[in-house]
Amino acid sequence: MTGSEVSPSFRLVYVPGVMPGKWVRIWNERLPDVPLDLIQVPASTARELLLGGDADAGLVRLPVDRTVLSAIPLYTEQTVVVVPKDHVVTAVDAVTPEDLADEIVLHPLDDVLEWESLPGRPALERPATTADAIELVAAGIGVLVVPLSLARLHHRKDLTHRPLEASPVSGVALAWPEAATTDRVEDFIGIVRGRTVNSTRGRPQQPAQEKKRERTDGAGRRRQQPGASRGAGGRGRGAGTGGTAKNPRRGRPRRGS
Repeated sequence: MTGSEVSPSFRLVYVPGVMPGKWVRIWNERLPDVPLDLIQVPASTARELLLGGDADAGLVRLPVDRTVLSAIPLYTEQTVVVVPKDHVVTAVDAVTPEDLADEIVLHPLDDVLEWESLPGRPALERPATTADAIELVAAGIGVLVVPLSLARLHHRKDLTHRPLEASPVSGVALAWPEAATTDRVEDFIGIVRGRTVNSTRGRPQQPAQEKKRERTDGAGRRRQQPGASRGAGGRGRGAGTGGTAKNPRRGRPRRGS
């Protein structure tokens, strides 16, 4: 797909925890004739949808495969530990991995954090999803470490969270197929980067002949461009005398007295 091919709509996938509402609102204001289709997908499937042509761009979690996808990092999330409200760690403002040494730390199969070594003690089985792990935390079976947005997404009145220091973090990026940087993708890039509606960065520039405008002097008359009236031999009107069309006598030598 080339930059000149325009889809009738813009298909944007986004992963759980990402809130695209602000950018969608700006898109609808700037491009009301181009519908934006939002598709929430698990973090693990976003890449396949983008490469398969089922989406134009995606708000995904880092890292991404830069050999096939272009990506613009947007922000990095704080990592938190989700615990019951009466848990002992709620007495402190932040938690370290050492504080979880005696805890069962749940590790769902859809975890988006890249661990070298998970803190605490492992559960007998890994929950299938983060939502399942949240249910186990509420049942008092363990605690869960996730990016802050996922803790908020799965908020429950009987649970709370605390920042976890010295832990992996999750970054969010705008990604799209390297070979499909369309005009619509450029439009969305401009929105997430905060460009104004009149910005032309990343879009084809207007041809030079369309940009040319007639220059005028202070009275609104057309200014003669250098060389505009030159004929054969490159001599224009008044050439060699210092004269002009308005005052041909100006610049002539004075007669001797």
